[in-house]
Amino acid sequence: MLLEGVQHLWLQNVLVDLRRYAVFAIGVWLVLWVLLRPALGDRKIRPETPPARQLLAEFGFSVRSIALFSTVGVGMTLLDRAGFYPLASVGASWGAVWFAFSLVLMIVGQDAYVYWTHRAMHQVRAIRGAHVRHHKSQNPSPFTAYSFDLGEAALMVGFVALWPLIVPTPWGVIPLFLAHQIFRNTLLHCGYEFMPARSDGRPLFDWFTTTVHHDLHHGQARWNYAPWFTWWDRWLGTEHPDYHAQFAVVAWRLPTAAA
Repeated sequence: MLLEGVQHLWLQNVLVDLRRYAVFAIGVWLVLWVLLRPALGDRKIRPETPPARQLLAEFGFSVRSIALFSTVGVGMTLLDRAGFYPLASVGASWGAVWFAFSLVLMIVGQDAYVYWTHRAMHQVRAIRGAHVRHHKSQNPSPFTAYSFDLGEAALMVGFVALWPLIVPTPWGVIPLFLAHQIFRNTLLHCGYEFMPARSDGRPLFDWFTTTVHHDLHHGQARWNYAPWFTWWDRWLGTEHPDYHAQFAVVAWRLPTAAA
C-alpha cells in the first residue's frame, strides 16, 4: 500500500533529522562555546555572546523546521513509491563516478538556489516576512542554522524535493548532501573563524564562504547572500565591500616562504 507505515516513517525521519542537527549544532556549541572558549578568544568574530534565551528560541524553531523537513521527506518517499522519481534509479545505475559527481553537482546547485531565494526574501516585499525569524538572530549561534519561519523552511527543503525530479541523483547522495548542508550551515553561524588566511590576509580558499562572510550578512543584511561559495556574490556585486578586511582581523595567517 502506498500509505503503509507513514506514521512510523515520519517519526523515523524526525529522529534522523533531529539527531543530525543535534550532533552538529550541540556539538559545535559544546566544543567552541564551552570547552575551547578560553583558547579561541582571538578567533571570535564578535565580543558579545548571545543570551541563553536566544539559543533556546533558536533550538525550538529549528525543531519546528525539522518537523517540516521530515514531513517533506515522507512525501518524497510516497512519491517515489508512486513512481514520480524515476531518475533516482537512473542515477544509481551510472556508477560510483556519477555518484560522487552528482553529490558535488547538488551542492553547487543548492548554492545557486539559496543565493537567489535568499536574495529574493530580502528584496521582494511579498516574501520578505518568510525570513524574519532567521534574522532575529542578529548575532548568530550554532543553533541558528535551522531557525526559520515555516515559509523559509519550506523554501529550503523544496530544493531537496525538486532536485531529484530533474537531475539523476541516487538516493544515497541525499544523506551526504544533508550532512554537508548542516555541517557548513552550523559553522557559518558558529561565531568563530577557522578558515586560514594567505599572507595577504585573504581566505586560503577564497571561493568558499567563511563564518565572517555569513556573519556580516546577519549584521548588515543587504550583503553576502550565498551559502557555500562566494561566486554569486562576486559576480553580482553583493559581497560586502569590507569582507576581506574583516576576515583578516580574526583569521590566522599562514607563514610566508621567507618566514
